[in-house]
Amino acid sequence: IERPGEIHELKQELKTPHKDKKKEAVKKVIAAMTVGHDVASLFPDVVNCMQTDDMELKKLVYLYLINYAKTQPDLTLMAVNTFVKDSLDPSPLIRALAVRTMGCVRVDKITEYLCDPLERCLKDNDPYVRKTSAVCVAKLYDISPTLVEERGFIDTLQDMISDANPMVVANAIAALSEITDMSGKVMVDLTSSSVFKLLAALNECTEWGQVFILDSLVGYQPKDAKDAESVIERILPRLQHANCAVVLGAMKVILKQLRCVQHDEDGFLRPLMNKLAPPLVTLLNAEPELQFVALRNINIIIQRHREILVPNIKVFFCKYNDPIYVKMEKLEAMIRLAEESNIDQVLLELKEYSTEIDVDFVRRAVRAIGRCAVSIEGEHVQKCINVLLELIETRVNYVVQESIIVIKDIFRKYPNQYESIISTLCENLDTLDEPEAKGSMIWIIGEYADRIDNADELLETFLETFPEETSSVQLQLLTAAVKLFLKKPTEKPQQMIQLVLSNATQETDNPDLRDRAYIYWRLLSTDAEAAKDVILSEKPTIEDDSSALDPELLDELMNNIGMLASVYQKLPDTFVARTRPAVQSVSGFVEPLSHAEQEDDKAAASMAEPAGGLPDLLGGLDSAGIASASHVDSPDSASAAPAGGPAGGGGDLLGDLLSLDVSAAAPTQPQQQQSVGAAPGGGFDPFGLDSLAAPAAVPEPALPVLLPTSQGKGIEIGGRIEKSSGQVVYNLSFKNTSAGVVDGFMIQFNKNCFGLTPAGPLQVPPTQPGCTSTTKLPLTVNPAAATPPPPNFVLQVAIKTNQLGVVYFSDNLPRDLV
Repeated sequence: IERPGEIHELKQELKTPHKDKKKEAVKKVIAAMTVGHDVASLFPDVVNCMQTDDMELKKLVYLYLINYAKTQPDLTLMAVNTFVKDSLDPSPLIRALAVRTMGCVRVDKITEYLCDPLERCLKDNDPYVRKTSAVCVAKLYDISPTLVEERGFIDTLQDMISDANPMVVANAIAALSEITDMSGKVMVDLTSSSVFKLLAALNECTEWGQVFILDSLVGYQPKDAKDAESVIERILPRLQHANCAVVLGAMKVILKQLRCVQHDEDGFLRPLMNKLAPPLVTLLNAEPELQFVALRNINIIIQRHREILVPNIKVFFCKYNDPIYVKMEKLEAMIRLAEESNIDQVLLELKEYSTEIDVDFVRRAVRAIGRCAVSIEGEHVQKCINVLLELIETRVNYVVQESIIVIKDIFRKYPNQYESIISTLCENLDTLDEPEAKGSMIWIIGEYADRIDNADELLETFLETFPEETSSVQLQLLTAAVKLFLKKPTEKPQQMIQLVLSNATQETDNPDLRDRAYIYWRLLSTDAEAAKDVILSEKPTIEDDSSALDPELLDELMNNIGMLASVYQKLPDTFVARTRPAVQSVSGFVEPLSHAEQEDDKAAASMAEPAGGLPDLLGGLDSAGIASASHVDSPDSASAAPAGGPAGGGGDLLGDLLSLDVSAAAPTQPQQQQSVGAAPGGGFDPFGLDSLAAPAAVPEPALPVLLPTSQGKGIEIGGRIEKSSGQVVYNLSFKNTSAGVVDGFMIQFNKNCFGLTPAGPLQVPPTQPGCTSTTKLPLTVNPAAATPPPPNFVLQVAIKTNQLGVVYFSDNLPRDLV
C-alpha cells in the first residue's frame, strides 16, 4: 500500500458497524494482498470480521486467513472458534467453506481442532459438504498422517466409495489416491464390487471426477478375460468425451485391461480396435499444444499397439502451418506406422518434406527415409535408396550430407547389396563439411575399399586435414586406413597407414584415438591374420531402435498415459520429488517432528556406510594439513579408480602422476625398474604401464544420508557432526539430482540441547546437475541458548537454496560432543 496512513484508514473501516463499508474495506485489503503489498498488520482486524452472516464477506476473510496464517500462526488460533461454529451452520455452503479453510491453513495447532468438525462433515447429510470434507482428509494427512489414521478417517473415505452421490465418490477416490502417493501404501482395495460402483458413478461425474476414477481403475486386475471385457465395455463411451484428459484416461484403462484378453475367441478384439482409432485421431484436430501432448501419448501407444493406427497413417502427414514440435512428433509416428502397404505414400510425403526451408525438419525427414529403409526389409529398400539418390542430385549441401549418413546405416543393415551407388556418393566428397557426414563417407570407403579402385586417393584427401578434424572423424580415418591396408597391402596404403599411426600416437592428446592406434599398431606388427580377423570381422546388422523405449519403461508409461510422464517419456520418480511442504509451528519456523519421523531420521542417520569411497583426488593434501573449505566432486569420478585399488577407495591419482611425496599414502611394494616400452613378456609396451603401481590412499568415510533425494526436492544431503582440533564442525555434502544448477545455500538450526549454532555462513559453491559439493561448517556452542532438560539429542536443520526453497531434516547429536 503506497499512500502513508492508508493502513490506519483501513483499520478504521474494518471496525465500522456498517456491513457494506466493512465488505468494501476487506475487498481493498484483498486487492492490496493480491498485488503483493504487506497487509499482515491488519490480521486481528480482518479476523474480527469473520462473525458475519454475509457469505461473500466470509469468503473474503477466509481467503485472507489462508494467505497470512503461515506468518501469523499465533493469531490464527483466534479464528478456531469461528471455524467450529461455522461447521455447525445450517447452510451447507458455510459448513463446507469452514472445513475447506481449516484444511488449507497449515498451522499444526489448528489440526487438533479440525478433527471433530471434519468427522461430522464426512457424515453430513448434504453431498456438497461430504465431497469437500473428503478432500480435506488428504490435506490433513499431509500435515499429520498419524492423526488421520488414529481417527479412522481413511476407513471413512473407503466407505464413501459406496456413496450414492457420484461426486462424493470421485473426491473420495481422489483423496485416497493422494494419500497413497504420500504414504506409499495402497489405500484403495479394488474388488469386483467396488469397481462396479466406480463404473456406475463414472457416467454421472463431472469431467475431472471421471479423470480421478479412471486413474484409479488402472490398478484393477480383472479375474479373467470376461471380467476385463466387461470393464472395457463400460468405459468405451468415455472415448467420445469432449475433454482430452477423459479420453486419454479411458484409453489408458482399456489398454491395461486388453493385456488380459489374450485370445480373440468371440471376435471381441477386431471391433474394439476399430473403435479405439477415431478418438485418438480426433485429438489431432485440437490446438497445437494439445496435439503435441496427444502425439507424445500416441507414440507410446504405437510401440505396443501399432495395429490401432496403421490404417490411419495419413492423419500424421504434416500440414504446412504445423509448429515444428508437432511436425517432429508426426514424423516419429509415420516412421513407426510405415509398412509395406503404405511405404509408397510415406516416401512420397517424406520426399516432399525434404524440399522445405526448415533445415532441422528437412534433416529429420531425410533421416526418416533411412529409418524406413532399415525397418522395412525386401524390395521396398530399393525405393528408399532411389529417393535418397534423387535428393543427392539436388546438390543441396545439408540434404546431401544427411543422405550419406543414412546410406551408411543402410549399408550396415544390408551389407554387400547396394554398393552400386558408391560411385554416386564419391562424386560429392567436396561438399562434405560436417563431422558426421565425413565420418560416414570415410566408413563407406574403408568398408568397401576392395571395390573402390581409387580408395587410397579418396582417403588421402581426408588425411591432408587429419590434425584439424574432430575426434570422431579421426577415429574413422584411422580405422578406414587400417582396413584399406589389410585389403590392399600395397606400397601406397602402407605409407598411408604409417602416417596415420604416427599422427594418432604422437600428434594427438585424445586418449581414445591414441589407444586405438596403439592397439592397431600392435596387431599389425604381431599378427596380420589376427588383425584381419578382428578388424575385418563380420559385423552384426543394425536395427531401428533409435527412439524405442525399454520394455519395462514402456509398461510403466502405458500405465501413465495422459500424465506428465507420458510427455517426458520418463518415470514420474525421475522428475517429481514427493516432499511435504512445511507445516508452520506456533513456536518457530522449523516444523516439530513427530515421534515416528524422528525414528525414521535416526534410522536414516544410522544406515550402513557404502563399502567403496571416491578416490582421493587431492593426493592426500588434506592429511598434510591443507584443509579445503569446499570442493565439488563429480559422481563419475568413482569410475576413475584403478581396477586394482583397494575396496575402500581408489589410488592417489594426482599424487602418483606428479610424483608427490604423500605421507598419508599407504606403503607400496618395491617396484622393479624397467625401461619404458619394454613389457615383462617381451612385447611392445609403449606406455610402460606394466611397470607402474599406484599408491593406495586412505579413504575418507562416506557421510550418512540425512535427507534422501525423494524428500529433498532434487537434492540429497549427507552430514556428520564431529570435533576436529578442538573445534566442533559439521561435515556436509550436497548431491544435486535436479535438472539445473543449485546455489545460494543457507542454513539454520532449531533450538537444541547443546545450543549449537553456525559460526558463519554456509560456504557451498554453485552445484551443477549430477555433482556433489562438500563443506565443513564450524559450529559454536552457546549453553545459554540450549533447550531445558531433559536433553533431546536431535538437531533439526533447515537448508535454503535459491532454486529449491527450504528443506528440513534431522541429525543425531553425539552425546560426548561437549
